[in-house]
Amino acid sequence: MQASAVSRPAASRGALARLVRDNGLALVMFGLFAVFLVGQAATGYRAYNADQRAHGERPATVGAYLTSGHFVEAVFENWESEFLQMAAYVFFTAFLFQRGSSESKDPDADAPHPSDQDPRAARGRHEVPGPVRRGGLALLLYEHSLALALVGLFLLSFVLHAAGGERAYNEEQRAHGGQTVSLVHFLGTSRFWFESFQNWQSEFLSVGALLVLSIVLRQRGSPESKPVAAPHRQTGDG
Repeated sequence: MQASAVSRPAASRGALARLVRDNGLALVMFGLFAVFLVGQAATGYRAYNADQRAHGERPATVGAYLTSGHFVEAVFENWESEFLQMAAYVFFTAFLFQRGSSESKDPDADAPHPSDQDPRAARGRHEVPGPVRRGGLALLLYEHSLALALVGLFLLSFVLHAAGGERAYNEEQRAHGGQTVSLVHFLGTSRFWFESFQNWQSEFLSVGALLVLSIVLRQRGSPESKPVAAPHRQTGDG
């Protein structure tokens, strides 16, 4: 009985350690996301209320601020650009190449890249995902599901950016005695597209920089880099 009682906590600790090890990258990324989102909310709340007081308006509560156009617009205009960048990257890397980059398939490879293999040949294997076994429309959607999901998240963020931006714009209009606008009208304003384009251009700049820098620069231990000793012309991670 004692041995069993001692082994259970040890097994639980071992399972937790494996869970953290196997999901460490996602845990750190989502953890940093949560920290920075809270930081954005806290600092945005203070900045928003400082502006409210400067215009003789009543400061907002935390709850009111988190549903305000100021916060919603700021959050989703950034999410929008991130998901657009990732969707475009996933889509274009399927058929475009960058010689020497760790982020590209090799245009001169003798054999097809593993990502190009037809999943229909693997339908009989037990461990394949369910849509591969079912085939048909389920497989057709599944083999493009990553890009489709990212496009969907981009469109959702685009709509929420527009909704938050329209609310923030109308708050400013009312504060200055101006005329409020509808969501459709706000979509046609230069302000909305300025907010979008200023984020979109920076996202594609960062992707292009990673593609080109990975030709000659290395990060030992990262799967996003070629091996440190790899020739510059080597394409992919080797």
